[in-house]
Amino acid sequence: MKRIFFSTMLKVRHLTFGYDKQPVLEDLSFRVSRGEYVAVMGESGCGKSTLLKLLYGALPFEEGSITWKNHPIKGPAYQLLPGGEYIKYLAQDFDLMPYATVAENISKYLSATDPEQRAARTVELMETMELEQYRDVKVQFLSGGEQQRVALARVLALRPEILLLDEPFSHIDHFRRNKLRRNLFGFLKKENISCICASHDFFDVLPFADRIMVLKDREILDLRHTDDIFEKPRTLYTAELLGEANLVPIEVLKSYASTTRNIIVYAHEFRISGKSGMPVTVKHTYYLGSHYRNYGVLDSGRGVYFDSEKPIEKGKKIFLNVSLETINKRMPI
Repeated sequence: MKRIFFSTMLKVRHLTFGYDKQPVLEDLSFRVSRGEYVAVMGESGCGKSTLLKLLYGALPFEEGSITWKNHPIKGPAYQLLPGGEYIKYLAQDFDLMPYATVAENISKYLSATDPEQRAARTVELMETMELEQYRDVKVQFLSGGEQQRVALARVLALRPEILLLDEPFSHIDHFRRNKLRRNLFGFLKKENISCICASHDFFDVLPFADRIMVLKDREILDLRHTDDIFEKPRTLYTAELLGEANLVPIEVLKSYASTTRNIIVYAHEFRISGKSGMPVTVKHTYYLGSHYRNYGVLDSGRGVYFDSEKPIEKGKKIFLNVSLETINKRMPI
């Protein structure tokens, strides 16, 4: 179900930026509503981190405007320190107090006028980021992943209206990420905090983001609701950011098709048949726990990835099918 937002809080109009006359972002325009989570995705070097720094006011921009409610964000030439009470940015370097404890790092940014409320809020944030056992440990003795969790808790303590996150789980152990994702993004929804998160990991995005912004070649390639952009990707580039995807000729899938167009098919959307469909010779099979990811080759030599419940013998020839529903919603590209 799509979440409906009514109050636009962040407005970006025709934003353009470059380093040393080399363009990085060109003519970006978009809006973000109160409590909305917009994920920014794209290949390395596409400008995800740069965009967050521009929104925070840490970089100057040549053209365009950025406004949070009635606050124009103009860059370092107009503001000594970037950001403000309403906007916080968590980069991949955490800027913590290394000789202070976890609790001290978090509580420093909470109001001291009500000690009991301050203590309760500190506990709540430590629980959100699973830091209770490190309460009295100095930050310098924590691992990189543990420090990242402290940084997340601290920035939440500031109660921003909009939070900018740059790869927020990059240092955190894989086994802990899923719970922390649920905790963090659930907390942001509860507090009605807008969030723009740059990530290359679709597990940060698909279960939680309201919309996805795809950056490529300095521009916004796509910006739609998460379910729309996943189910109807307009380019293979976008689909590959969200899963294992293939570009397949329709006439190979359906021999009666009168078009030479290609469609995007995710690996999990193929169905295996022993008799009819797209002929594929299996080259490799990879165990993924709940299923197998296979790589096969068509008669034309084109490679394709597809999933199966059981391993498939190398060299075996099988047939792949795709539902008409999938074909219809992906045409044309």
